[in-house]
Amino acid sequence: MTPAVESPPAPWLSGWKLSAWAVAAAFGTYFCMYGFREPFKAGSYTGGVIWGLAAKDLFVVAQVLGYMTSKFIGISVIAGMNLRWRVPALLGLVGFAHLALLLFAVAPAGLKPVCLFLNGLPLGMVFGLVLGFLEGRRATEALSAGLCVSFIIAGGVTKTVGALLRDQLGVPEEWMPFAAGAVFALPLLVFAWMLTRIPPPSAADVDHRSERTPMSRADRRRLFWRYAPGLVLIVAMYLLVTILRSLRNDFAPELWKSFGYENPDWLFTLTELLVGFGVLVATGAAVLIRDNRTAFFASLVTSAVGFGLVAVALAGHAGGWLGGFAFVVLSGLGLYLPYVSVHVSVFERLIAMTRSVGNLGFLMYLADSFGYLGYVGLLVADKLVGLTADKLDLFLGGATLATPVAVALLAAAAVYFRRTTR
Repeated sequence: MTPAVESPPAPWLSGWKLSAWAVAAAFGTYFCMYGFREPFKAGSYTGGVIWGLAAKDLFVVAQVLGYMTSKFIGISVIAGMNLRWRVPALLGLVGFAHLALLLFAVAPAGLKPVCLFLNGLPLGMVFGLVLGFLEGRRATEALSAGLCVSFIIAGGVTKTVGALLRDQLGVPEEWMPFAAGAVFALPLLVFAWMLTRIPPPSAADVDHRSERTPMSRADRRRLFWRYAPGLVLIVAMYLLVTILRSLRNDFAPELWKSFGYENPDWLFTLTELLVGFGVLVATGAAVLIRDNRTAFFASLVTSAVGFGLVAVALAGHAGGWLGGFAFVVLSGLGLYLPYVSVHVSVFERLIAMTRSVGNLGFLMYLADSFGYLGYVGLLVADKLVGLTADKLDLFLGGATLATPVAVALLAAAAVYFRRTTR
């Protein structure tokens, strides 16, 4: 097979111009991907029952199952992919996901969950493909924070787009996800082209952050077993935050209704804009810490602070002094701080301070795969055992149990890495 043709990077892309270009390209690409993943969640599919389960619940489970499967596949695929193949692979995966939404629109009810499984299956690898253009640079935290803000804001905006297509333009719920994807198709092409113009890390970047190379199976095994106890602790914490973050995101309409908001179309966007801004400032500031070891431990502290905010939100809701809007914003900020810190700084600085052979994609997909496995397990248990019919109660109960455990896991990880990387 002939290698994909790469266009040479523009000569004027350097310094702050390169950073601005890279953030815009990464943010825009991943933001548009959400237009093919999230809008269906704005639908309620009220009264629909498929395979003996509520249609909305089954749709969410099916897509997340596909997304989770994609994360496990990505552990080897993303870690080993050459940079020149990333954009062609990205466009092919999103195109497949859009075709699955077309099938969702026309398929009989019993096959619609299968269509959403096929929709989620390719999309789980898009983040790693984009992240490969940003890692291993002195400005990686700032660049990656911009990328991660995209999935915070996009989750709300794309649901708003879906709701508006349905409510204002009269698009049927079955066709709404495909129509929303079409809205984001052309911008996706533009931003993906922008990714191809980003030059590789400079010599100074490599000197400070270490070279990032495709990983073989032996490389992956070597890196994992070298720091296995600490990595397991971080992945366990990430599993908990992924479950809570996904509950908040996937059942946002149901949570808003529990707070008394019947038509929260614009609230999806407003709350995530506030959360995204806070997370961008807090996690992107890690780029100011030059020493890799100091930055690594600072990212663990940032994650713990996030869980502290979740605890405040829970106390405020239980005490009645925090309203629904403030609770959604504060809990979102608290959950996204550790979630984004892992994406932006924890693994990036771990590789940089240990000078390990490897790349960020491998560690991120290792964490993501088990995080989504935990979330799928919760959703299945909820349906089989009937944990609670109310999504707000499920979220509150899960957050109450997970918050102290996550903080303990972070503390144990800090102790482990402090000893092994001294």
